Amino acid sequence: MQTFGIYIIGDEILSGKREDKHLTQAIAILKARGLQLGWAEYLGDDPSRMVASFKRSFATDDVVFSFGGIGATPDDYTRQAVADALNVPIVRHKKAVAEIEAQFGEGAYPKRVIMADFPQGAGLIPNPVNRVAGFSVASHYFVPGFPAMAHPMMEWVLDTHYSHLFHQTEHLEQSIIVIDGIESKLIDLMNAVIEQFDVKVFSLPKLKPNPHVELGAKGAPDKVLQAMLALKTGVADLGFVWREFESA
Repeated sequence: MQTFGIYIIGDEILSGKREDKHLTQAIAILKARGLQLGWAEYLGDDPSRMVASFKRSFATDDVVFSFGGIGATPDDYTRQAVADALNVPIVRHKKAVAEIEAQFGEGAYPKRVIMADFPQGAGLIPNPVNRVAGFSVASHYFVPGFPAMAHPMMEWVLDTHYSHLFHQTEHLEQSIIVIDGIESKLIDLMNAVIEQFDVKVFSLPKLKPNPHVELGAKGAPDKVLQAMLALKTGVADLGFVWREFESA
């Protein structure tokens, strides 16, 4: 399965001035297409850290979406950090300029047009809200931090370039609630199920108001169904009572 990752960029997220709206929505956008998020990383407005992170992900085959930092103000470092990570210059993209001019006319100059400066060789991601494009390099896609713009742009990228990956891998996640469960007493059972059925097994404890552990498995549907039977049997053998998990 292709790995998808996201960067969420901006001091305002890390300081709490703005609440992140991207992680949950990115998961939902991918899930609607039968895809899964493999990793997520939050980055402040720190050029050196951004360059290091971009270098690392450019060295993979991951499909990566980056939210934020592509505006025209001095604290928007994403474009230059990408260029530095790839060791290429920043150049003004003619088609991006045309989009900005079409939207703002003379108001495109002298500052808005800065948002048409991209790392050399970048492609465009159309912005359905104000025509200020995002950009792509290899399998990395850089969009604004504004959710109303960023999320339709992410959907456009997926639908345009990755539709061949949609719903290619069947995936199932199931879980039970182990009433008054104690994680440490479930570890051996979890390890045995992982080894026998080749699935991911997880436990999510909750202490209040009603102590319990959500215990489950995820992976190929046939293996998950077998793994869940083994977990239910094992939990009962350990003396715990369980019930089916009911999602909110």
